[in-house]
Amino acid sequence: MADPVEIVDHDPAWQEEFARIGEALRRRLGDVAPRIDHIGSTAVPGLAAKPVIDVQVSVRSFEPLEAFRSPLESLGLVYRADNPDLTKRYFREAPGERRTHVHVRVLGSFSQQLSLLFRDYLRAHAGAAAEYATVKRRLAAEFRHERHRYVEAKRPFIWDTLRHADDWSQATGWTPGPSDA
Repeated sequence: MADPVEIVDHDPAWQEEFARIGEALRRRLGDVAPRIDHIGSTAVPGLAAKPVIDVQVSVRSFEPLEAFRSPLESLGLVYRADNPDLTKRYFREAPGERRTHVHVRVLGSFSQQLSLLFRDYLRAHAGAAAEYATVKRRLAAEFRHERHRYVEAKRPFIWDTLRHADDWSQATGWTPGPSDA
């Protein structure tokens, strides 16, 4: 049975954990990764989350795969070639290691920008972040042992929030800030 979906209160140590992971990634990837960013709920101060550090590594191209695959695997990350999302290449922690998801996306692509916009909007809008936490807690209770259904059930909230984030980005001239690592 898969691990149950568990949402916990925000832990300020998540930022320190990302900093450690990001530094290791930066050392191994160098110029292959123009950006390395802390994304997902653990990247939003105060936001309850699954205790999983999500990292987005932005590359100029998915080819050659070995340009980033070998450095990531040298850190113990496991390439998930069976990932169905063709907008990214996906890596996970080695068995027994701290839960970490590494999403490799093409710099400037829609999916790469979307992750940063969603994060930055929630960082700038505490009310939306609090509402997201409420939604996640409710859905985690409902789909505790059905991770895929939990993820699917969050989609309407996420897309509604992204509509607001799009308006916000246009009104503020939002662009991603500097890389986190």
